[in-house]
Amino acid sequence: MQRNHRLNRRAIARLGLTGLIASAAIGSLPEGLLAADADTTRLVYFGTYTGAPPQGEGIYVARFNAADGTLSEPQLAAELRNPSYLALHPSKPLLYAVSEVADADGKPTGSVVALAIDPATGLLTKLNHQSSGGSGPCAVSVDPSGQAVLAANYGGGSSVCLGIEPDGRLRPAVAGTPAGFIQHEGKSVNAARQEGPHGHSIDASPDGRFAVVCDLGIDKILVHALDAGKATIRPHGATAVAAGAGPRHFAFHPDGRHAYCINELDLTVTVFDFDAQAGALEPVQTLATIPAGITDRSGFSTAEIAVHPSGKFVYGSNRGHDSIAMYSVDAPTGRLTFLGAEPIRGKTPRNFAIDPSGKWLLAAGQDSHGVSLFSIDQSTGKLSFTGRTVPVPAPVCITFR
Repeated sequence: MQRNHRLNRRAIARLGLTGLIASAAIGSLPEGLLAADADTTRLVYFGTYTGAPPQGEGIYVARFNAADGTLSEPQLAAELRNPSYLALHPSKPLLYAVSEVADADGKPTGSVVALAIDPATGLLTKLNHQSSGGSGPCAVSVDPSGQAVLAANYGGGSSVCLGIEPDGRLRPAVAGTPAGFIQHEGKSVNAARQEGPHGHSIDASPDGRFAVVCDLGIDKILVHALDAGKATIRPHGATAVAAGAGPRHFAFHPDGRHAYCINELDLTVTVFDFDAQAGALEPVQTLATIPAGITDRSGFSTAEIAVHPSGKFVYGSNRGHDSIAMYSVDAPTGRLTFLGAEPIRGKTPRNFAIDPSGKWLLAAGQDSHGVSLFSIDQSTGKLSFTGRTVPVPAPVCITFR
């Protein structure tokens, strides 16, 4: 499955991105590049949408240097169809990816793939895969204990929990009651996008007792009780957002008492208080992701949301507007103040990621085929473009190891 492909001159020219990285480096990098500076850098993985050029071929890997905010030339780490979302194991060199398709193994489902990481090179070896139980899986996460993988099916409108073997391989979803699979039910007001359930993200609570699912199609945040050891989920509760909002992605604050949901269809972020003991969410604030005064929002939608490691800032991505919304956090309440929206200098930021140091943000331009690098002001939270964009074909997920 693995080939040590690089984005060579011809590929970069095909993407229209020549000049974005030094021409002397292109096509002349030694095989040991990824291992050469492992002590001062960390691996970063890029999931892509795949197909004919300029689409990707699978999952790419590079090294990121947090000292100066530079990124090495990405290499193909593993071939895989539409690895649109990635998640790392909390303690082992393992990566899990969804294959966002609707025909895995000849069935109308997608799959979740387990891959082993070569710590020296970052290259990936496929271990196995299991059915996601529904079509179009578009999100994956690993519970804090590292015992189970969670995935959300957009096309199938469902959630799945898969157990992890000691060697990292995935077990199929458990049948019975409780089971490793939940089918969502319902619809909402947007006839084009909310004709039925569409699971768009799934994340374990910080204590691992619950799985929180954003379902765009039914305008609800679903909470499932999670038993990671048994790899089972069962319905626990649900919290509604505004009709037509389209909840997409979710992020907990480091304090565990607050959480944030970015709503794809109405371009908003909803703030929640979270009762960790009860597994209950209470919406307390909703605010826009784009500046006031923009009247023509045709073609706009939101995508990713993330909390800064310090807990002082929250960021969300706007597609169409092609920007990163910036917010400051009121520490006692978790409420947000809008700081503005920084252009990504690319197109369609389906995803972005903050490096673990909290000094840098990488934004994936899905339709501009590049990753833009920004520095983060540690006092204000505002972003500044570094002037650097690195070619990656159709990037739709960024994950730091």
